[in-house]
Amino acid sequence: MLRITGLKLTLDEDIGKLPAMIARKLKVKISDIIEWHIFKQSIDARKSTMIYFVYTVDVSVRDEAYLVSRTNDPAVAYVPTFEEELIETGSEKLRNRPVIVGTGPAGLFAGLFLAQMGYSPLLLERGDDVDTRLKKVEHFWKTGQLDTESNIQFGEGGAGTFSDGKLTTLIKDRRCRKVLMGLVEAGAPKEILYSYKPHIGTDILRGVVKNIRKKITELGGNVQFRACVTDIIQDSGGISGVIVNGKEKISSQVVILATGHSSRDTFRVLHERNVELIPKPFSIGVRIEHPQEMINKAQYKEFAGHPKLGAAEYKLAYHSPFGRSAYTFCMCPGGMVVAASSEEGYLVTNGMSEHARDSANANSALLVGVRPEDFSGSSPLAGIEFQKEWEKAAFILGGRDYRAPAQRLGDFFQGKVSNSWGFVQPTYPRGVIGANLAECFPNYVTETLHGAIIDFDKKITGFAHEDVILTGVETRSSSPVRILRDGSKLTASLDGLYPVGEGAGYAGGIVSAAVDGLKSAEAVVRKYRPIK
Repeated sequence: MLRITGLKLTLDEDIGKLPAMIARKLKVKISDIIEWHIFKQSIDARKSTMIYFVYTVDVSVRDEAYLVSRTNDPAVAYVPTFEEELIETGSEKLRNRPVIVGTGPAGLFAGLFLAQMGYSPLLLERGDDVDTRLKKVEHFWKTGQLDTESNIQFGEGGAGTFSDGKLTTLIKDRRCRKVLMGLVEAGAPKEILYSYKPHIGTDILRGVVKNIRKKITELGGNVQFRACVTDIIQDSGGISGVIVNGKEKISSQVVILATGHSSRDTFRVLHERNVELIPKPFSIGVRIEHPQEMINKAQYKEFAGHPKLGAAEYKLAYHSPFGRSAYTFCMCPGGMVVAASSEEGYLVTNGMSEHARDSANANSALLVGVRPEDFSGSSPLAGIEFQKEWEKAAFILGGRDYRAPAQRLGDFFQGKVSNSWGFVQPTYPRGVIGANLAECFPNYVTETLHGAIIDFDKKITGFAHEDVILTGVETRSSSPVRILRDGSKLTASLDGLYPVGEGAGYAGGIVSAAVDGLKSAEAVVRKYRPIK
């Protein structure tokens, strides 16, 4: 096939014009086009007078070789050959089937690949299946009664199930495409294969993860819910199994650890069992809420509200003259701020959007980077204690019942407790209590947030409006711990233990976590042969 880049359509032009544009570019008749599809869609908003969609298309036509030689056009070339790497199975014998701990993106895609290759993996998930999990989350938001094993952090699909379902990633890996195709096969919109900012939305993502689980079981794998790994078993050769729920022993010489960034009890067990861990940088801060209409107008100007553009996004970064950095993260257009606690007495916020992104508010994490030298002590788990300190402070400020401390931006700059809201209304489902958010993070975080918000207002008009809402506290943007592993074998200091994904400190989002899970599964396949 041929790949053509740079085909532009205005907002008001229909995608049905592309075949004619392809034909003109190749100097052929439309009838000469055998088939075509969109490979990539991007947006060009550089001109104030018009916004364009820019397409890269793959097309099959008659006599492609002649056309390429004739056009001499850098925008026309052959589609790069993409052949999925053939993973040859290893020779070592597996005594038991592989165990995967966690069913977030890393665990699910590791499990799917192993199931496809005939290894019949066993996936252990401490939380509930996604339908039961949703009921537990909604019950928590309504009553404040938290299930510490089944919540926004734990359960089928991992923490990303309750998010915007963003699929953007900075990594360049052939497996990214495989992950996207796997998601589409499980029910995600086909547009994620080419969209300039692909996302699924929490409502659709729940069905997608359920379908991946069903595929794993159809291929011979198993998934057990409410199965919390409470210890690991070692022998002289490495890992030999896990203990589930404090009593059940499951033997395996291969354990893929895909627990996510909030499994603090698992990190403690690994530390006690002398698995090598180090503290790593992460970020803390708040959720910031604006009217989505304000963001649309700031980003799209006179084209705001056009149905083809949808809800606008932003991604901003700031470098303080005092050495700290702040940035926006996990921006949720047309979404809501959510209660994301996973432990009694600690308050955590996050954000999520449904696929339509049609709620009144936009929200984003607004975070400041923290480093191991900011933590108390030298323990690999010092970052966890740092998180807990500020989560506890937020819990107390919120009234000790999982309502969240919140503040108007105007009051935040003045250090005052908010006693009313303006035209921006908080979306946090448990309800909020007016507070001074400076009391739930260090002074240097407050100071850096001040500088960042003022800077961001220069880039997005209205970003620093006094009625904008800040809700605290967000501490789970990434893992505070990295589980060290061999760069080539992907195993930890304990042979047979494969730490993967966000929790292990090697990914940052749905796609990168899924890719890391695939890499670990491939490493297992290369080393072992399936059990017959």
